[in-house]
Amino acid sequence: MSISGNQMELREDDIRKHYAAAAAMLEGFDHTPRIAKPAAESAAPERSPGVARTRRFRSTTPGLVTRSTARPEGVHLIARIEAADDDDPLTSPLQATLQQCLRRALAVSLAMGEAYAEASGLGDLKRANLAGSLDAARKGEFTDLLAAEALIAAHVFANAAAYLLAPHGSETQAEVGEAEELLTDNAPLALHGALWELDQKLAVHAPDDAHLVAATAAYAEQLMEKAALRAQTAPRLEAFTASAWKVAADDLTINGFEPAAKAKSTTLTMAFKKPHEVVGNHIAKHQALRLAKMLMAYDFDRRLNPFAEMGGFIFTFMGDGAPGTGKTTLIQMMAGLIHDYCQTAGYAFRYQNFGVDNIDSYQGKSGQNAKSFIQNVIDPGVIGFGTIDDIDQIAGKRGDRQSSAGQQEVTAVFMEAFAGANTVVRGNCTFGMFSNYPENVDDALRQRAGARFLVDGPQTREDYIDILTLLMGKNHTIPQGAHDLYGAQEIKQAVARSFEAHNRPQEPGLAAVFDRVQDQIGALDDLAKLGTYLKAIQAADPRFTGRAIKNITDAVKVRAMDFELPDEWMENPELFLFKDYDTKSAMIGELRVPITVDMVVQEINRYADSEFRYADKSDEVAIDNMVRDFARQEEAKRRYLQGAHQDQNQRQTEGENR
Repeated sequence: MSISGNQMELREDDIRKHYAAAAAMLEGFDHTPRIAKPAAESAAPERSPGVARTRRFRSTTPGLVTRSTARPEGVHLIARIEAADDDDPLTSPLQATLQQCLRRALAVSLAMGEAYAEASGLGDLKRANLAGSLDAARKGEFTDLLAAEALIAAHVFANAAAYLLAPHGSETQAEVGEAEELLTDNAPLALHGALWELDQKLAVHAPDDAHLVAATAAYAEQLMEKAALRAQTAPRLEAFTASAWKVAADDLTINGFEPAAKAKSTTLTMAFKKPHEVVGNHIAKHQALRLAKMLMAYDFDRRLNPFAEMGGFIFTFMGDGAPGTGKTTLIQMMAGLIHDYCQTAGYAFRYQNFGVDNIDSYQGKSGQNAKSFIQNVIDPGVIGFGTIDDIDQIAGKRGDRQSSAGQQEVTAVFMEAFAGANTVVRGNCTFGMFSNYPENVDDALRQRAGARFLVDGPQTREDYIDILTLLMGKNHTIPQGAHDLYGAQEIKQAVARSFEAHNRPQEPGLAAVFDRVQDQIGALDDLAKLGTYLKAIQAADPRFTGRAIKNITDAVKVRAMDFELPDEWMENPELFLFKDYDTKSAMIGELRVPITVDMVVQEINRYADSEFRYADKSDEVAIDNMVRDFARQEEAKRRYLQGAHQDQNQRQTEGENR
């Protein structure tokens, strides 16, 4: 095996020698299920009249009473695959492709298990156990290593199968449920359990060729997730997770328990916008331009971005503003910049939007759609940009009775993905959440947005002249007049003015806190005074928590990285993009500027302003709703009393007539 950095080669000869064993498993074997139940039990044969039905034998021997009494069933995957289309006696091309992919995935899994056994010492223990000379003191280690090998075999099989089947998928989808028969006694048993369960899934969910591939891919995803979850607490996996393993013939990289994916770009059909076509929104445009270039610093060999390591990389951001202020235009500009940079460098770029059409009425489907969206964008083999437009309509507030189950599922997935225990920020992708009503977004999810882009549209006289000229086009002869066209959109001047505007807060509630603190302790010129200001903000708004401080410090680090990566670096990849990781880090480090007190104060005010703005809007909406409720109650009470009074008068009149 050749070694390149921390990447090992899984040789083709070591894989192909397992083809015979893999083909034998696909031909058939017997397996007794331990955890999962058969999807469709065969009906008992009809008996002659008068023959009593006896109960199944249940052992009374201590220790045997809990053992499964299920009979071993023959698993014949090749026959199962070929039976998908009863009308055609010949094997279809897609069926043959599926068989080839499964054989290849099994062979890769067996080769990986063999490599792990040699690297971890499990091979020596197996030989000693076979010879009957295994030391009793090492039996615990032997059991742990066998379980680790079983998890590796199951995950690598599922990972390779999903990867190899990816080009053969279609719009057809299959809901196969979770993987249950994950057995960790040893690697062969783990593969038998996985193949038995796959056979059961195909029996139920694969009536034709398209569903064969969809069901197999869906089960592979479930098996990978189950094995990766189990591996979080399993011991003795270092020999596998410490290195990445390369299968050159398939361009497959096995990187621990992470799913592999083909680094394919998405085909973008959106109308890209140039920076000067985004009028106003100076800080948002400035940060989007910086972020687009930051993403390009990602190192595909190290699978890390120097900006993510040094601090200052924006993994998630929230763009909010009134309708019509330019959120869509900002997305088009940023996606266009990254797309052009990636085309120049030859990188795969993947853009995906998660919209309301991804919310499904089937239980669990919305969460699966959200998880698939996240996985597609964070794929370490691509530069990714994911957007969630109108997130207030997509992700529901927890505890909100008006939110659907699908919206609640999406909220849970996004919260875990953006700042969960397993979140890893490599610096190859970013997620943008956009909303006209951010106050309707769950507080915890909103606070997972590390940066805030206030999309406020054109503000000045110059902005309105620029946007009028831009939208009018060129099919007119109206003179320009006394105006420097697009001069106000010069990023450096506009951004400097915008940041200076945050030397004091914009929102009245926060401005009162700011003035009170300054009156008490003077100018905010050291960390103690800044901390006092932060505590005063928290006293005014309890939602201003430790996560808010992290987001502010991240924004300050972004300001420290607030330099323009030269356009030549993007236009000529040899100057920067194709350099090794350490060289890129050094080049970026030379451009970094020191952090100042003004930066910190401005970022505190920017972030806190947004939270106060959201809270004020949310409170006003809640008050308006309560006022309407009270008015409805009063009107209902008035009508009820009026009706009751009329009924009483009518009954009184009828009594007098009698």
